Amino acid sequence: MNGWRLADGGPVIPNFGQGSTCEKNGGWFCTDWIRQHWGDTLQPALVQHIELTLIAVTVGFAVASLLALVGFRWRFVDPPLGAFSDFLYAIPSLALFQLLVPFTGLTVTTVEIALISYTLFILYRNMISGLRGVPAETLEVARGMGLTRVQTFFRVELPLAAPVVLGGLRIATVSTISIATVAAFVIPKGLGEPILTGLQESFGTEILSASLLAIFLGLAADGLIALFQRGVTPWSRLT
Repeated sequence: MNGWRLADGGPVIPNFGQGSTCEKNGGWFCTDWIRQHWGDTLQPALVQHIELTLIAVTVGFAVASLLALVGFRWRFVDPPLGAFSDFLYAIPSLALFQLLVPFTGLTVTTVEIALISYTLFILYRNMISGLRGVPAETLEVARGMGLTRVQTFFRVELPLAAPVVLGGLRIATVSTISIATVAAFVIPKGLGEPILTGLQESFGTEILSASLLAIFLGLAADGLIALFQRGVTPWSRLT
C-alpha cells in the first residue's frame, strides 16, 4: 500500500497497489488484508500493546500504593500529592511526550513515564477514597478486639477498601490501553502504529482492525479484573 497515481483529469488519489479490489480501493474491512497481515502487523502490535499496558499499570499501581500509604498516614501530605497527580493527568499526552523526549529520547522509557503518570491520578484517588471510606464504627470494633494499628490496617481497612481500589485499577487499565495508542507518535510499537500507518496511507482496514483490537483488549482487561475483584472481595456483592 504505497505510492500515488494521478487520476485522468482529476486530483491525485491514493494507489494501494497490489491486492484485492477492496484493498486497492482503500476499503474499511478487507478480510484478505487482515488474514495476510495478522502475523506480521496486527498480532505483533497487539502483543506490544499488552506489554506497554502491563508495565505502566504495574509500576503505576506500585507507585500509587506507596503515595496512598503516605497520604493516608499523614493527611497534610494528601492535598499536594492529589494536586500533583491532577496536574500530570491534565497534561495532553502528545505534549507530555514532547516534554520528555529531550531527556529520555524516542524510547519506550518516554512512553512508559507518560503512561505511568496518567495512572497515578486514578489509582491514587481511588486508594485514598477506599481507605478513608471504612466506617468509623468498624475501626472502633477492631480496636475493641485488641487489634494493633498495623493489624487493623491489614485485616480491616485494606480488605474493606479493596473493592474501590480494584475499581480504580479497572479504570486505569482501560484508560492506559486507550492512551497507549498515542505512543505510535514516539515509537513504532503498539496498536497505535497500524492506526497511524493507516491514517497516513488512507487505508481504512488497517485503522479499523487495529482500533477494534484496542477496544476488545480494553473490554477483556476490564472483564478479567472484574472477575478477579469478585473473587477476592465476595462480601462486596452483599452490599
